Amino acid sequence: MRLTHFENIRPICPRCRGNSNIIAPLELQQITSEKGDVVFEGILKCSNEECQMHYPIIDGIPIILPNLQQYLKDNFLFITARNDFSPVITSLLGDALGPGSRFNNTRHHVSSYGWDHYGDKITMPDVTTAAGTDMPGNALRCLEAGLDLLPGEPVSPALDIGCALGRTTFELAEQHNSLALGCDISFWTLRIAQEILHQGKIRFPLKHLGLVYHQTEHEVVFDNRDKVDFWICNALSMPFRQETFAFVAALNVFDVSAMPRDLLLSIRNVLQTSGRAIITTPYDWTTGVPTEKWLGGHAQHLTHGGNSEQMMRDLLTPGMKGKIPNLQLVGEITHHPWHVRVHSRRTAVYDTHILACEKTLHR
Repeated sequence: MRLTHFENIRPICPRCRGNSNIIAPLELQQITSEKGDVVFEGILKCSNEECQMHYPIIDGIPIILPNLQQYLKDNFLFITARNDFSPVITSLLGDALGPGSRFNNTRHHVSSYGWDHYGDKITMPDVTTAAGTDMPGNALRCLEAGLDLLPGEPVSPALDIGCALGRTTFELAEQHNSLALGCDISFWTLRIAQEILHQGKIRFPLKHLGLVYHQTEHEVVFDNRDKVDFWICNALSMPFRQETFAFVAALNVFDVSAMPRDLLLSIRNVLQTSGRAIITTPYDWTTGVPTEKWLGGHAQHLTHGGNSEQMMRDLLTPGMKGKIPNLQLVGEITHHPWHVRVHSRRTAVYDTHILACEKTLHR
């Protein structure tokens, strides 16, 4: 955790905010490992005397979640896992655990993100050539397409929700000179992002076929890395004061959120007045979320006909029923391709809706 980000963003306790609507700043109670401006291990403490919740900083990543205890139980193996096994041992573990294990599901997830986020910057194995003619970098192109809808450049500080391996976070700092914070709930992906941030290299498994992965390692360097940090936060209970950020990116996280409408409210809350946001989604609704929480994608018999795109647009348009107060649509791209490499012989294509928004004084 960079002290620069901690001091500028001034995080608050998400449990106090959620339970009692109390704004309780977090304090850096203890540092057990640090180097320069970075705390690699330590404890953040809630300043509310009736709470005093402790949030750990592990491998440079602060974990600031209201359900911290459950998160640590669910992710203990990933948090404490070694990441220096040889490809031979990693392959043996993958075979033994099987294709449905969390280990292999996570490897598959990281493979797709690693290829898309950094495939243009590293030398990839030959197995990638059969994945399709489309080049990696879809997340970045999606962000840039959204930014083209907005006048001027993103301003600081910037929040990248669902940043995964962090490419768009690095680009916000490098290309737009923003203090950028990437947030996600996956410890494994943020650990990889932290290696890029502090060691200037990336290591990730690239899926070939089945349980066969090729370990990829390469130097990756970005300018303005001192303006980048990565935290574990939940987008629906973010540990930030209102009007903290001048820019928010939420790329393809809307349709996997437990409460999509509440995600829009969270973005609105942390945006400064006149702050802007880029939201993208293919409306590929996750089956892990109750259909009544979706925006469209069901209830075809109602007036909206189950049209997710129109419902999203209505939430951001003045005068429409259910409009998100103070968050307004200023531009959109209704169809934008996003290619996801599944393995060396399969690429999935999503048709993404890009929405550029601004926080206004008017409801």
